Amino acid sequence: MSFQQGLSGLNGAAKSLDVIGNNIANASTVGFKGSQTDFADIYANSLSGATGSQAGIGVSVSTIAQQFTQGSLETTANPLDIAINGGGFFRTSVNGAIQYSRNGQFQMDKNGFIINAQLAQITGYVADATGKILAGAPVPIKINPGDMPPQATTKINTQVNLDSRVQMPTTVPFDANNTDSYNKQIPTNVYDSLGNAHVMSTFYVKTGGSSWDIYVASDSQEITSMKVAATVQTDPAAIAARAAFQTAVTTVPLSAGAVIAAAQSYATAAGTAVTTAATAAGASAAQLAAIAATYVGPAAASQNGGFTPDQIDAAIDAAVNVPAVKAGSLIFNSTGTLDRTAMLALVPPQTLPINVSLPIFPATGATPLLAMALDLTGSTQIAAAFSEKSTVQDGYAGGQLTSFASDANGVILGQYSNGRTRALAQIVLANFTDPNGLQPLGNNAFAETSASGGPLVGTPNTGSLGTLRSSSTESSNVDLTAELVNMITAQRAYQANAQTIKTQDQVLQTLVSLR
Repeated sequence: MSFQQGLSGLNGAAKSLDVIGNNIANASTVGFKGSQTDFADIYANSLSGATGSQAGIGVSVSTIAQQFTQGSLETTANPLDIAINGGGFFRTSVNGAIQYSRNGQFQMDKNGFIINAQLAQITGYVADATGKILAGAPVPIKINPGDMPPQATTKINTQVNLDSRVQMPTTVPFDANNTDSYNKQIPTNVYDSLGNAHVMSTFYVKTGGSSWDIYVASDSQEITSMKVAATVQTDPAAIAARAAFQTAVTTVPLSAGAVIAAAQSYATAAGTAVTTAATAAGASAAQLAAIAATYVGPAAASQNGGFTPDQIDAAIDAAVNVPAVKAGSLIFNSTGTLDRTAMLALVPPQTLPINVSLPIFPATGATPLLAMALDLTGSTQIAAAFSEKSTVQDGYAGGQLTSFASDANGVILGQYSNGRTRALAQIVLANFTDPNGLQPLGNNAFAETSASGGPLVGTPNTGSLGTLRSSSTESSNVDLTAELVNMITAQRAYQANAQTIKTQDQVLQTLVSLR
């Protein structure tokens, strides 16, 4: 007669209740994986080898197996809360020791590292200054709060439709300030090397039934005669010099020397004012030299004919306004698409993209010329209104980091004040051949063991690794309803095993009481 079976049953039921209680206690723990108790029966070895008459000597707990099933995903307000949807674990570093967890509640510490509540740093791949992920050994991820440097525009891809029904302009040559000299103007924002925005205007001038010339002008080239007049009419020195000239020509007796000197003074004042405006506008060295030739030196007055301020203004205006040079030409075939063969037959041959050098306005310290490739591939000439179907340019202003979040592949994307995004790092995940072999460390963390096998590290959404979901957490996979039912079952098992001990005790008492 033995109490062994009942005692082992009590121990097993008690252990099962411990596991169920732990599951219930962690029903709200993010990333928690519930466990179940696995039992095995116990038999004593028989000397004869026959086991048919063996009743067994009880039960044992063979293992407490964690259930690595998917928990439900819940949305949160923290962009650094990250949930794993599928297999794998976050790989974290604690003072150089590597741990693994399904809890994705992260935050950024004062040093820029992404950590969890236990100060474990999540690891992954870093990105270079251009946003390219540098794969290698995973390291703790540190967010770089630096600004995104500006990028000068180097290429513009645009598609337009040029209305085949329009006539050639009535005014020649092309003048950016005369709408009668071109058919269509399309402005595009471009950026210099310091990130300053400029307006580049592309002008389309029809030159034949299916041929068009293209002119490109920037704000730096728009130094017109109207602007010259406005400049000298508002400049104090030029105003005073003009008044002195009027006094000289009305003085009796008239002094030719005084008139010449007054004309020279006005030429100097007006020329200086225009040169200052032209320099600020980014005028070319040739333009500035032409302006200077109209007023610098003792021969300035004689260079301007009758020495009047109006004639001096006209001379300066002529020096400022240089003829526009076309950037390129387009030829279309009978179906309204680009005829590249005909374009290659031009002198010089025309290819796409068109190389454009655009002066910068205003002068900002950036590269004075903006070299760009203007690609009009896909443009058409059909009987429809002028339209800009698509324009994409690769320049942008500098920007400050405003926020960041991870995507499904673990790439942490920084969002900048200039409206652009850039990869800052990429989170890696790890998986194991036997996750049940991991050693629980508490605080939602595990460590690898010989039973689990080595970690299989990779980027999310590859192999057996799941995807990531930002601003979300993975709830505990504990089913409270099932656990409560399991608790009732374990309770009844405990009571039943206690009853077998009680019955054994009664039988033993009966045996002892025999006379």
